[in-house]
Amino acid sequence: MSFAQLPGFVAGTWDIDPVHSDVGFTVRHMVVSKVKGRFDGVSGEIVTTEDPAASSVRVAIDLNTINTHNEQRDGHLRSADFFEVETYPELTYTATGVRADGDDYVLDGELTLKGVTKSVPLRFELNGFGPDPYGGTRVGFSAQTEINRREFGVNFEGVQNGIAVVGDKINVHIELEAVLRQG
Repeated sequence: MSFAQLPGFVAGTWDIDPVHSDVGFTVRHMVVSKVKGRFDGVSGEIVTTEDPAASSVRVAIDLNTINTHNEQRDGHLRSADFFEVETYPELTYTATGVRADGDDYVLDGELTLKGVTKSVPLRFELNGFGPDPYGGTRVGFSAQTEINRREFGVNFEGVQNGIAVVGDKINVHIELEAVLRQG
């Protein structure tokens, strides 16, 4: 597998564009529905190389920027019941390798949340490389994974009428756009 075979491939260091990126999640609520949210503060860099195994990704998410469209819930999610942002303000993901899995790509990496680091693979799609209207070059990726919140110390036990308020399984979906670093 070689990224260089992809149309428009450019090797280099790319800065994540937070305005054109989206890191979101979906979690079961009260067994009957799902709540969606996102993090408005995402930063980091992607390094693409002709050999995907030598490529790297480093992403930081500001947990204070959680947005579920409900201020009360967002405040609760920032509290010690969930993210404990005063002690752990950031979630990080650092790639340890890229591999092919059939027709798909998998980014192997380590996710750190609340001081707990676990191996979390991200199944991703390389959306492409292309010029932007400002004379730069952009790359886009879509990715998804699933984590268990309890494995990262997010152990809120909310129960209402015998039903768990929040599910353990969190589906994570990511759309990243990055700009090639100049110079």
